[in-house]
Amino acid sequence: MSRLILFNKPYGVLSQFTDGSGDGTGAPRATLSDFIDLPGVYPAGRLDRDSEGLLLLTDDGRLQARIADPRFKMPKTYLVQVEGEAGDAALDRLRQGVLFKDGPTRPALVERIDTPPLWPRDPPVRFRKSVPDCWLSLTISEGRNRQVRRMTAAVGLPTLRLVRWQIGDWTLDGIAPGMWHRAD
Repeated sequence: MSRLILFNKPYGVLSQFTDGSGDGTGAPRATLSDFIDLPGVYPAGRLDRDSEGLLLLTDDGRLQARIADPRFKMPKTYLVQVEGEAGDAALDRLRQGVLFKDGPTRPALVERIDTPPLWPRDPPVRFRKSVPDCWLSLTISEGRNRQVRRMTAAVGLPTLRLVRWQIGDWTLDGIAPGMWHRAD
């Protein structure tokens, strides 16, 4: 029977079990092995070091491919704190898809939301009294490198904090940062 692990990846943790390159200072960086001691499971997709939230790990190669491969169009929902006020024009551009140098993105489902009841980030997001921010719920069905950050920047809303909340039917609900549990 295959195993599927739901992990709430904290900010600053690499989405891999070893740190092959280091941070340039010789200081070790946090990896999945600092939190998960299960042999034979591997991440199904990636989550940038400066992003937080749901990371799925499995020992089933077919399931790993189904989750991570953009051909399967598995929806991924992110809670995104952006700099600036997200107006209708910016949201419409995200809903239509954004043009990158490597081609257009698929349309996103996006809406402005109230500040979600998330855990504090360490280190905290820098607060500036003179610059407004807001939160979005953004769902994409592909997974290009730093895609959500690139999309929000393309519409004039740089990402301040990015939390992946859901992949397909799996969510972070009830999983504290740095914790994991098996999906049944």
